[in-house]
Amino acid sequence: MSWLKRLRINSTSRTVALASLGAFATQVVFALLMLRLFTPHEVGEFSVISQIGFFWMTLALAQAPLGLLANQHLPAHLAAHQAWRASTWRGLALLPLAAIAVWLSQLAMWPVLLWTLLLAFCQMAWMLAQSLTLRVGSHWQQAAVRVLPPVTAATMALTTALFGASVGWTGPTLVLSALLGYAVGAAWLVPVLRAGTRSHTPANTVNAQSDPRSATLRMAHTLVDALLATAIIVVWQRWYGAEETGWMSALLRVLGFLPALVHMAWAQVALAHNHHATAHRSALTQPWWLGLTAFACVLVLGLLCALALNQEWLDPRWRGVWPYIAPLVLWQGCACLSAAFSHRPFQASSARTYSWACMALGVLQAGVLLAPMGLAQPIEAVQHMAAFALVSSLGLLGLTGWMARLR
Repeated sequence: MSWLKRLRINSTSRTVALASLGAFATQVVFALLMLRLFTPHEVGEFSVISQIGFFWMTLALAQAPLGLLANQHLPAHLAAHQAWRASTWRGLALLPLAAIAVWLSQLAMWPVLLWTLLLAFCQMAWMLAQSLTLRVGSHWQQAAVRVLPPVTAATMALTTALFGASVGWTGPTLVLSALLGYAVGAAWLVPVLRAGTRSHTPANTVNAQSDPRSATLRMAHTLVDALLATAIIVVWQRWYGAEETGWMSALLRVLGFLPALVHMAWAQVALAHNHHATAHRSALTQPWWLGLTAFACVLVLGLLCALALNQEWLDPRWRGVWPYIAPLVLWQGCACLSAAFSHRPFQASSARTYSWACMALGVLQAGVLLAPMGLAQPIEAVQHMAAFALVSSLGLLGLTGWMARLR
């Protein structure tokens, strides 16, 4: 842990980082349980329901958890109430969109739409609870709110799979397990909101940190991000087939955890505790060191993957991952640098510009992603990913340079 001390990583960041690692490990176990104990039909149906719920929840929140952290001028309980109320109304307004998605999936509208609704709203409450605990919760609360839900879901799935067959249980085990896990996370809103009523921003504190973006701008930013993430998988599946999609998406899922970890354990904590970059000189370079350290970790993961393939530790069918390693390492490494500075725009009254810049980059990425449609001859998947990763990396580096100059 000495390198963390040299980087001046505070105890809250360490707590959130370790808790996020524990949650990620539990999610890996949950995924292995699905492959081991459930049929492909059950896993496939659950994947569709959970993905629709996640997309619905993401749009309904419209980055409300980030606003809850950034708006330090509002008492935590008031900001949480406003975020929950606005997200709930957006979620209800998006109900027809979710119904269309369920209809397109060709699953039964009832009770699939009900499961999707419950998953979306419980997960929405859990996401808000994670942000709220960063502002008013203790370290053990910050860790528990991240770890307990996936542990609950995995335990429920394992217990039901092992003992449910003996009593003839044929219900939707995976959906119920995920719902119970999200419900445990959502329950954290109750005690934290009560604790939040005693928190306040000191009257003599000058606090320029805020999220002044309109709901429309936050919604547009969220929609661009969500559509791009979905489009990458859909385009690869449509043009290159399931096998190429599996190679690309599996590696992207592993490497993509590092930028998410930097954002959760550093940028969100910096917003929650209002750590201004001007507090001391070393803080001006601290995000660079954090981002570069995370970049190095992405590189190490890529090398480990290459070593596993070279030593034939993985099934030979996974050798198709080889050409994806370099471009995805570059892309996700640059994403780590961007994540390390993502709190700066909210501390420098540049949140609106930040959203517009992110959306512009998303449109540019979508253009590269869809560019092969206009080519006379098809492009190979590896060449396509190399071009997409290069454009994405350059865009993220440009965004990082701009955020680094903000004061």
